[in-house]
Amino acid sequence: MASKTLIVNAQIVNEGRIVPGSVLIEDDLIAGIYEFATPAAMSFSSVQIIDAEGAYLLPGVIDDQVHFREPGLTHKADILSESRAAVAGGITSFMEMPNTNPQTTSIEMLHEKFALGARQSMANYSFYMGATNDNAEELQKIDPSKVCGIKVFMGSSTGNMLVDNTQTLEKIFANAPTLVATHCEDEATIQANMKEFREKYGNDITPDQHPAIRNHQACLLSSSQAAELARKHNTRLHILHLSTADETTLFRNDIPLLQKRITGEVCVHHLWFSDSDYARKGNLIKWNPAVKSSHDRETLWKALLDGRLDVVATDHAPHLLEEKQRPYLEAPSGGPLVQHALQAMADALLQRNLPMHLLAQWMCHNPAIAYRVEKRGFIRPGYFADLVILSPNQPYSVNKENILYKCGWSPFEGHQFQTTPTHTFINGELVFSKGLFNETYRGRALTFNPLAR
Repeated sequence: MASKTLIVNAQIVNEGRIVPGSVLIEDDLIAGIYEFATPAAMSFSSVQIIDAEGAYLLPGVIDDQVHFREPGLTHKADILSESRAAVAGGITSFMEMPNTNPQTTSIEMLHEKFALGARQSMANYSFYMGATNDNAEELQKIDPSKVCGIKVFMGSSTGNMLVDNTQTLEKIFANAPTLVATHCEDEATIQANMKEFREKYGNDITPDQHPAIRNHQACLLSSSQAAELARKHNTRLHILHLSTADETTLFRNDIPLLQKRITGEVCVHHLWFSDSDYARKGNLIKWNPAVKSSHDRETLWKALLDGRLDVVATDHAPHLLEEKQRPYLEAPSGGPLVQHALQAMADALLQRNLPMHLLAQWMCHNPAIAYRVEKRGFIRPGYFADLVILSPNQPYSVNKENILYKCGWSPFEGHQFQTTPTHTFINGELVFSKGLFNETYRGRALTFNPLAR
């Protein structure tokens, strides 16, 4: 007999609308959507009722950029700890980056990552394969129906993952069997800037100088190169964590997202913080690319709203607090975000008097479209029941006691959000409910339809 769950008294946030209603789950799929109605529970046999109490019901968030640090860096984070935090934040699917130890730059390592995901992840998962200057042939072995994409670091990364060989880049873009996702910062520009700052300040460079070292020129040069390569080879390109006003001019808004060959992502921290926050937060908001000016932040918002940029993600990249408290030159870049990303974006929309359905557009629908994720990202009959209930009237203060990241800190510590995720369903299973987890649940590998048009 099929297991059934009926979510009632919800404000259904989906496909540009917010309507009251109910959603029926049968086994792992959405079986029915009842707008402006609550069907009688007695019409279903053995149905579990979840009362949303007037809260928002959204598709589960799809985060297309996380670093969960496993294997090799599990003192900072691991797939279980970070997927658990993600689920508490309403993220039901993630795509994880290859710069672990060892790096995911071979089919063998990619298969090992998927095996780790099957054993450890509470959320649905996929993993990028990383490009290097010498593994272009290995990339051809990727199954595009099972792998989210190829990650190309066109700026510095760990180990040998900086791809700065022009011929290799041409080969990757020309032959990629999947979407190509790029980190775009020009390494020569960054190194020249760093040399200048070291000559001027020695070892006394401070976090507020980070956006001058990893500056607008470094970002635009690299993003422009990636876009040019994609146009030349008709590559599906997704430029990650855009941080400058200049880069928004590279993208189009005159065609539907499904028809775009070049898409853009902006991360929560680039939409929330600006360079004025370095005085207060220091290295806690040291990311690559850097958080830049309020003008850059506002232009990124404008590009999201007018459809030039498409996806909001986290670039969740935890480090130990002790590491982040070191002097600027010794402190690593990156920070934890998956637990609080949905709340941060909800707060930002409320502050800007913007409609809440944009959460679903940027964090659920558009990642599914850009990556051609099968049967996820929308509240539709026949789609997997990945859902999150977000209470609009339940303030939530971030503190040490409720931070779930293995690293134990958050750049939002001390902030009170106006909303709280209360329930998270993954493949029809209630995995998180009012602070309690189904600790034994494990998510599924995402599947993709790269030929979808």
